[in-house]
Amino acid sequence: MRYNLNLKAMKKILVPTDFSNNAYSALFYATRLFQDQACQFYILNTFEVDTPTLTSRIDTEKGEKLYKRLSNESQEKLTETYHSIVRDSEDFKHTFETISVSKKLTDTINKTIKSKKIDLVVMGTKGASGAKEILIGSNTVQVIEKIKDCPILAVPDEFDFKKPTEIGFATDFKSLYNPEELKPLLEIATAFSSNIRVMHIHEEEKLDEMQEYNLESLKENFKQLNYCIHWIPRFAQKAKLINEFIDKMNIDMLCMSYYKHGLMESITREPVIKKIGFHLSVPFLVIPELS
Repeated sequence: MRYNLNLKAMKKILVPTDFSNNAYSALFYATRLFQDQACQFYILNTFEVDTPTLTSRIDTEKGEKLYKRLSNESQEKLTETYHSIVRDSEDFKHTFETISVSKKLTDTINKTIKSKKIDLVVMGTKGASGAKEILIGSNTVQVIEKIKDCPILAVPDEFDFKKPTEIGFATDFKSLYNPEELKPLLEIATAFSSNIRVMHIHEEEKLDEMQEYNLESLKENFKQLNYCIHWIPRFAQKAKLINEFIDKMNIDMLCMSYYKHGLMESITREPVIKKIGFHLSVPFLVIPELS
């Protein structure tokens, strides 16, 4: 092993589900991505019981009945999901645990990340209805913005597992990456001997001093991996350039980091993205800036 990434350590992965096919696809993809590694998966379903603040005894009883019904439904469907994924991944060193909670999804994800020491959140992005590609629209961006201190892997609907031999890493070199932040990317690239294609959309003729320093730091982190750097002039919206790059280079997974005033934030602020969202046809790994 060239990196001290401790691939033998038990990885803890949280997969939220709304019991849609897309959510199961994301869980299935994650078991394949870490098929050679011991993993503890937590399958999470949240449900909300809306009850009025001022409640009579009758309202309270109605609320309790509704809670019981939704809780039973959640647990029954989680049991079904559990049996399906155990059957679909019986050859792997994976264990599964289900969690059913009556709270808001993002709050519950954040609490579970802390309480279970989660290494990665894997989620489908389509839900019960929507486009087949990942739509980095309001829902997913909200989750990415609200989930702190944990990488997120978003998986497109009905995405057949393919080894991520080509990984695109889009960056503006405005942030200094440390090995701990890059760990999820380094682990995947090491496990699959991936080629990392660093993509920089440049708006200026040359990098400034800080960007040059960050570039050298990135090269240091990638030095034991296969990587190359692509310099893309900005002649169109960034989202369009990234999608063209994915198609042209046969990218299997896209990785970006999320931090204030960074590349990803600038993409989500582009007028066309605000209107129709950011469509991606490959799994999308989002690395948070470590606080």
